[in-house]
Amino acid sequence: MENFIKEFENGILLKVKAVPNSSKNDICEVMDGTLKIKIKAPAVENKANEELVKFLSKLLKLPKSSITLKSGETAKLKTIYISGCTIDKFNNVCANIDL
Repeated sequence: MENFIKEFENGILLKVKAVPNSSKNDICEVMDGTLKIKIKAPAVENKANEELVKFLSKLLKLPKSSITLKSGETAKLKTIYISGCTIDKFNNVCANIDL
């Protein structure tokens, strides 16, 4: 799992491939060093990015303000920084997902 996630003193950095227009929000798999996340919102007017932040916020039980899109605002490949989160916490939340 470590290839898509890196831990820093105050948070984690995720490499994500966002798949918009999906039937539901879902963490799918790790592929080529990125975490594939399906997002139900379309990729128009920043809606998919907003839905991605909302989904991760709810999943990790963190405020949306702790999740920052560092790169990839208009691309499928994104880098996301999540403050107040550790690799252990992320792994525990995603324990039922086959990564």
